[in-house]
Amino acid sequence: MTTIYYSLNLLFAQGSNMRINIRNIDQVTVVEMTGELDSTTAPAVQNQILPLAQENRRIVLDMSGTLYMSSAGLRILLLLYRQISSGSGRIALAGLSDEIKDTMNITGFLNFFKIYDDVALAADALKVS
Repeated sequence: MTTIYYSLNLLFAQGSNMRINIRNIDQVTVVEMTGELDSTTAPAVQNQILPLAQENRRIVLDMSGTLYMSSAGLRILLLLYRQISSGSGRIALAGLSDEIKDTMNITGFLNFFKIYDDVALAADALKVS
């Protein structure tokens, strides 16, 4: 069963934009991020997704529409990972572009996350364990 929580389109004067859709697939929360995750959009994105990191929560970040991610985006991922892990939750990333995957690999961030090609695979993996 899929339930849509909400959709939010963040527009900024500097030209950056980010759309966030949050929904549930069974017992997994899916956060779809579309746009650029940079120093301009990161604070608003952080305000939207960090509150989701509650105890025992299972979250998939669908990044198939994330065109660019700066160090500010990496910081949000690290904060989310720490918050989820401290509450016995689990997190997975889906749909990473090659560029973002390379950046995360070079910086060591891939070591923190399970990576899947698509949301369905990630959600299934989080449901099982």
